[in-house]
Amino acid sequence: MKQRKFNVLLLLFGLLGAVVGFIVGEIILHKWIGHWPHIIVIGLYFGILALCIGLGCLIGEWISPQLNGHSWRQRYSGLSWKLLVPATLVMLFVAGLLLELGYQVNPEGRKSVQDLVLVIDNSGSMQDTDPGNERLSAAKSLIGQMDGDKRVAIVSFESTAQLVQPFTPIGTEAEKQAVYAKIDSMHTIKSASTEIRLALDETIKEIENQGNANKGSLVIMLSDGFSELDTQTALAPFIARQIPINTIGLKLAESKGIALLQNIASLTGGTYSNVANAQGLAQAFGKIYDKIGDRTLVTERTGEYADSLYFAIYRVTALVIIGALLGLALGLMFDNRFLARNFAIGGVPAGLLAGFILEKGLSGSSIGDLMIRLVAALVLAALIAVFSLVLPIGENTRRSSGGGSPGGPSGRRRGAPEGPQRNRRSSGF
Repeated sequence: MKQRKFNVLLLLFGLLGAVVGFIVGEIILHKWIGHWPHIIVIGLYFGILALCIGLGCLIGEWISPQLNGHSWRQRYSGLSWKLLVPATLVMLFVAGLLLELGYQVNPEGRKSVQDLVLVIDNSGSMQDTDPGNERLSAAKSLIGQMDGDKRVAIVSFESTAQLVQPFTPIGTEAEKQAVYAKIDSMHTIKSASTEIRLALDETIKEIENQGNANKGSLVIMLSDGFSELDTQTALAPFIARQIPINTIGLKLAESKGIALLQNIASLTGGTYSNVANAQGLAQAFGKIYDKIGDRTLVTERTGEYADSLYFAIYRVTALVIIGALLGLALGLMFDNRFLARNFAIGGVPAGLLAGFILEKGLSGSSIGDLMIRLVAALVLAALIAVFSLVLPIGENTRRSSGGGSPGGPSGRRRGAPEGPQRNRRSSGF
């Protein structure tokens, strides 16, 4: 016989578990995002959140077994403890990892940027436009704010072009300091010419030497001059590999120089900005980096896809899947097919609401986004737990163990048929 049931303790301990899982998840998110791959971090985030919610629900039901009955606590709660980790942590870790992997795929096949090349004009004219070497300080400032899972290379150019720093990871402070030393070693060359073509050739050579077609690259080029350039020929390899070149003109007044840098940016899908004072270079570099489009399922989406309807729908859909799987995990943990169905169905509206909260609420504010993620976690735990009031739950009969009272979850009812059916398990798990 089916009936609506509700366990207040399961709800309260589930909410407490959501808070604990949220705290642990936030520690992982802030400590390892940018150092570990996003898919691993987000997989752990959802896996630990599910584990803590599951643990809270299990404790609440064990204290007051309203959904499974007292016989479950006496005979089968041990199995629930064994199923806790695989049903919650493992399953939601894998689900979160796969969903985050899909979230990192850009529309139109564009690769996520992992490699940045700074192409810096070092010709003699820089003694007038940038006497304080602000461009070098801006380059170091940019590297300082870059995520640790990215790499950087540096090309210097004047009448010639040199690879100052081949691609190198910047995941540790020691690695960043080594790159800073290379930048500090750069000196303005007394050269009257600015060979942008040579700079582009040296840049694409370093990118192609990496031989990894799965990594997206981005170029930031700074110059205060002009050189004759066949843009179609020079930019063809960049266009073929979908590598945007973002150009910055420093105190550029000559129309030909402005037009050249604008054309380079336009043909490759980059941006152009004109900086009137060298002190503004750090901000110009930072704006370009901010538009790279870093994103995860639980953080603000930035860059060209910040307002993308595709990614908005994807995030909400992913949270619906997470909610349904979390509900299913609770049912698996209790080894109860009726609860699994009930909680999984309840996870759909819970995930839908949590997804909308994340999509509309995340703004880039550290404290604000923290509270948005907390609310989303509480919504997931609460709606799943109370859904037993919406759908009736049937009795979950279990395998006979040779004992138990007649009619109990482990025993055979009076008048039940003898034979093989006596030991059949009807729960489905």
